[in-house]
Amino acid sequence: MADDVMVTPGGEAGLSQTMRVVDTFIAPSKTFTDILRSSSWWLPFIILVLATLGSAYAVDRNVGFTAVAEQQMTKNTMQADRMASMSADQRANAVAMSAKITRISVYCSFIIILIIVAIEALILWGIFNFGFGAKTTYGQVFAVIMYAGLPRALVALLNVVLLFAGVGLENYDIQNPVGTNLGYYFTSPVLRAGGAFFDIFGLWALFLLVIGMAIISRKSKAQSAAVIVGLWVIGLLASMGIAAAFG
Repeated sequence: MADDVMVTPGGEAGLSQTMRVVDTFIAPSKTFTDILRSSSWWLPFIILVLATLGSAYAVDRNVGFTAVAEQQMTKNTMQADRMASMSADQRANAVAMSAKITRISVYCSFIIILIIVAIEALILWGIFNFGFGAKTTYGQVFAVIMYAGLPRALVALLNVVLLFAGVGLENYDIQNPVGTNLGYYFTSPVLRAGGAFFDIFGLWALFLLVIGMAIISRKSKAQSAAVIVGLWVIGLLASMGIAAAFG
């Protein structure tokens, strides 16, 4: 276990990346406090890459991206209407192109997630530093988001297990593949979009983010929750609005 403890030049014991990941699930305050010592986040990134690639492979092997593309195009009213007006050859070409784009985007989704995390970190860093007078660094905020997001990797793991078990292969929805959220059980695009925010693992990650930001900003959990839950509500309303307009 001694190998799992990092020691700073000043003699201060810190956590290894492995211990940080474990503590994120069982003692999150330890992980986020250790980020004040080091904002390294390479292990959560490796887990993210493995989770997204594993999930993509499971979809590719058990569902196929052609079926995924067809399902997505059918689900979208505007796309479905467009497809209905095409000839058979045009529809086949459109599905093939959509399948190719979807396949690439799903296999490379960890890059998209990193970009989203980078933007989210910039927003939180700005709000806490300029709105609340905190002294956090951008790297610390980025690391907190990466560790707080670890429960979401469990969704990818569950997706892999279910797909290889042959569960839910028909009408597979790549945007909401596992029934861990309320949106999974609705047919209305607006309710599906809104319900997706009420996800067991997503809310767990939200809770961890509140704790992490409170620790590194040295602000109260109430202040941290006000900002993070407020942004969550904005995202919820925006998602439902987009679904109402284009779903």
